[in-house]
Amino acid sequence: MERDWETYPGEVSDSEVDLRDSNDDELYYSSASLPRSNLSKARWNRATGMAHVVEQKGKMWITTGIIRAGINYCSLEETLYLVEIGALILMDDKDSCISLEDLYMKVAEEKDGCCWERFCAYKHLKSLGYIVGQHGVPWSVKDVTSTTEIEDVTAKMVANLQFDEMRPVFDVYLPNSKFRKSAPGDPAFVVCLSRSNPPSRLKLETLERQYGIPMKICHVDHGHASFFSFDKVDLPVLP
Repeated sequence: MERDWETYPGEVSDSEVDLRDSNDDELYYSSASLPRSNLSKARWNRATGMAHVVEQKGKMWITTGIIRAGINYCSLEETLYLVEIGALILMDDKDSCISLEDLYMKVAEEKDGCCWERFCAYKHLKSLGYIVGQHGVPWSVKDVTSTTEIEDVTAKMVANLQFDEMRPVFDVYLPNSKFRKSAPGDPAFVVCLSRSNPPSRLKLETLERQYGIPMKICHVDHGHASFFSFDKVDLPVLP
């Protein structure tokens, strides 16, 4: 049985998520209401395909980005989301601001492990208050002193854009005021992206057995992200 997860029973719905009680206060940022001195700053690193956060403001960083050797790195979808809501100033290696248009072009080029579907899925989940991480990528790793490991993270995200193989792209956690990157626990579910029809139930069941976590399929149409899952239903036997 196919279900549209946007009204999926048993999960946190739009009306049930109280963002004021979550870790992330990024949805209350506004580029028009906050002075630039109160905004976080990051520098885009072409080699790694990620943003290196150089100045953190607000609690949003508790659940955003991955930490390597004490430095917070953001993926392209995370970076674009924060710039869109006016919570982050992104600079290049010459300290010039990178515009939204430039970031949209990066996404359109489907480089650095991101694409429109991935960004739309991430944006939708974050807007509902969920905590979203890169699937299979640890939130925090100690004693990393080079950019090699960060480049490997980007390479993994690029590999996960092979939609036909239905690879998980996001680990998703319910809103949790006690969330810590050093001990995130198990995600509530993982998300796969689909550019065509949803996979067969057999394929989905195989993936769930492989990863041991409930899975959702995300399909994006004209910027609208829809999430689906499949359940077994026992029909009553008619007399």
